[in-house]
Amino acid sequence: MPIEKRWVVKPQGDPATVEALASALRIPPVLANLLVQRGIDTEEKAHSFFNPQLSDLHDPFLMKDMDKAVSRIQHALDNREGILVYGDYDVDGTTAVSMVYSFFKRFYPKVRTYIPDRNNEGYGVSFQGIDYARENDCRLIIALDCGIKADKEIEYAREKGIDIIICDHHRPSDTLPAATAVLDPKRPDCPYPFKELSGCGVGVKLIQAVCKSKGWNDKAVINSYLDLVAVSIGADIVPIVDENRILAYFGLKKLNSNPCPGIKAFNIFSKKRIFNISDVIFVIAPRINAAGRINRGIHAVELLTARNDVVAKEIAIEIDTLNAERKELDAATTEEALRMLEGKKLDDDFCIIVYNPSWHKGVIGIVASRLVEHFYRPAMVFTKTGEGQISASARSMHDFDIYNAIERCQDIIEQFGGHKYAAGLTLKEENFEAFKKRINDIAREAILPEMRTPVIEVDTEIRLSEITSHFLRTLKKFAPFGPNNTIPVFMTEKVTNFIGTKRVGRNNEHLKLVIVDDTRACNDRSGIGFGMGHLYDKVNSGGFFDICYTLQENEFMGKNDIQMIVKDIRLREE
Repeated sequence: MPIEKRWVVKPQGDPATVEALASALRIPPVLANLLVQRGIDTEEKAHSFFNPQLSDLHDPFLMKDMDKAVSRIQHALDNREGILVYGDYDVDGTTAVSMVYSFFKRFYPKVRTYIPDRNNEGYGVSFQGIDYARENDCRLIIALDCGIKADKEIEYAREKGIDIIICDHHRPSDTLPAATAVLDPKRPDCPYPFKELSGCGVGVKLIQAVCKSKGWNDKAVINSYLDLVAVSIGADIVPIVDENRILAYFGLKKLNSNPCPGIKAFNIFSKKRIFNISDVIFVIAPRINAAGRINRGIHAVELLTARNDVVAKEIAIEIDTLNAERKELDAATTEEALRMLEGKKLDDDFCIIVYNPSWHKGVIGIVASRLVEHFYRPAMVFTKTGEGQISASARSMHDFDIYNAIERCQDIIEQFGGHKYAAGLTLKEENFEAFKKRINDIAREAILPEMRTPVIEVDTEIRLSEITSHFLRTLKKFAPFGPNNTIPVFMTEKVTNFIGTKRVGRNNEHLKLVIVDDTRACNDRSGIGFGMGHLYDKVNSGGFFDICYTLQENEFMGKNDIQMIVKDIRLREE
């Protein structure tokens, strides 16, 4: 049975500001309220929000060390040095490597790529990667989506006569590595105005800076790679505001009109539908990720840098096969993890922690996410990764910073990194029990009782009669949606079943709704509640209930209609 959810209505916009904005933009007050909630409280801000421009991207030289990075790259170009473009094995890393490699390959032949092996090298800059650079006469490494904590590796590179430019977006330690340049908007001394770029986004700023230093049209150049950037933004779940919104907006345009051969080769555009950030997360990203999870991340780079459709198609077929294998593996591992927890009293386990030395490292992050969904608690999934060492992927729930929690255990950890809601770590197997106790104590202290109930954040309440085609057309302009610009969630109270409500799906697990509000006027609306088939009898009883939902345009047999995607149903007592 699904976990009961708590509905929280967000603070509403100042009424006078909402009214003035609605009048100026000639839109319903409900939509003006959504803008004000997002900090868009003037006509000028609304115009920028609805009409993103690449010219609004920040000057890349505002980023600390950008001048050093460009100078070192120019030195490499002038002296015909080999350049190694190095990146993480996930979607953000492989898209970043593909983009930066493709950019340099346009005008410079001595450039190579490297993605570390997840199982043999682990995350980040590796000693093996540095050795590869030296063996292939690469005097400069550009490290993307990694490197911010690679102190020992960067010192090793310096001993080998190799310079490293770090392009990262993860939170740094108190001391920065001694690289030639450290590009990371999260470093405390970086004045860059936007802190939430993806790793690929930091790579965009590097390309933009190189173009500016050479007097090239930076907007035209980066526009040719923005489909990759949009994929990185979606996959890494970074906030869709400021530069990320601009990059995602134009990236989705390119993705839907002229994607690179590698993305096009997945044959996912056959239904001629428009892809959004959600499709990136659930359709495109898992395929690209499958290469690094099951085989080699460099395979994804080979796909995304393929020059023609024939080569791309061959690689895409292989990666699709790996993705199918990944699905089977993560399903089996999730089932095994749930069996381990079955019947176990979890009252004191504020953080779910499971360990099996034989689990595949490539799927433990996915399994951790599944456990968070199932138990609504932070989860860590461990597997053995070396002699006496184990590694975990950690995922969290609303309002609990898993990175900070892990950081407080760093005296018994060998390596860690990540973000607020997703992180990774490695520790000695002998420290496992001590770590389990410590992280649970931290979670117990931080997770308040109300935090253990999943929250649905409702933007505002509306009547069914307000949902019109004009309303939806304007609402669609709020996209692309993502963190900090989430798809609006509406609430309508006192609705009741109308003609046509039924259970659908292979096992009747979904609920197809047709509802009217308490006025019972002819403004019925249809919706789908995934996994809500068990509510059919209660919804069909003739009583009133409250509903929260998002809206989307649904096309069926050539006809467009407005459909509710139901997030939750709350039965009324009366």
